[in-house]
Amino acid sequence: MRHLALALLMLPLAAPSHAEPAALPPGLVGARLLPGWTADQGRRIAALELLLEPGWKTYWRSPGDTGIAPSFDWEGSENIGSVAFHWPAPELIDSGGSRSFGFHDRLLLPFEVVPADQDKPVTLAATVDFGLCENICVPAKLSLTAPPSGDQPDLAIQAALAEQPQMSDEKPACSLTEIEDGMQVALTLADPEGVRAVAVELPDRPEVWVSMAETETDANGAMTATADLVPPEGKPLDLD
Repeated sequence: MRHLALALLMLPLAAPSHAEPAALPPGLVGARLLPGWTADQGRRIAALELLLEPGWKTYWRSPGDTGIAPSFDWEGSENIGSVAFHWPAPELIDSGGSRSFGFHDRLLLPFEVVPADQDKPVTLAATVDFGLCENICVPAKLSLTAPPSGDQPDLAIQAALAEQPQMSDEKPACSLTEIEDGMQVALTLADPEGVRAVAVELPDRPEVWVSMAETETDANGAMTATADLVPPEGKPLDLD
């Protein structure tokens, strides 16, 4: 079975800092890998920081109908076993009637590296492919190298970790319907107080395109969100 993930998006974003590599794509004024710190068992806690020009945005891990989700190539790094990203909650961006999930001004994206050998240090170098948008979305690429790990936790990274979407015990009523090129999921939140947007994700199938969730609220205040999931083969798929 494939499993759906649901995010209820409500949180704000922190204020920017400053950093500038030698060459930047349009819309970007600074980018770097923050060195972070080394935690127990040799785990490296670090972050990607992107600073954007006014009016520009970049995208969340599930960008919506028109965005480009970031991807990372860690070639050039040393002693990386696995990498887990801890995304802060995004903004809901409405641009000319097209909605997406992303960030204005600044993205500070924490990540945690489990070393291949916990007795050796982790060094970080990454090529990052991502989208930038003012009026239209354009692809961008950066090659970044992090300084050596710091001795103490970074307060800015800790603040970004605190901005992750919060887990909920609520299990919304959910229904699945086959459509011509995939599946449509509909879920109902009986008490959507404080919910600004709904994101439907398919974590173990990143190749499946997921639409923005369209939401409607009924006379009793319940919110129903509907999204399409379309795999590359363009046919219904097995979902839990």
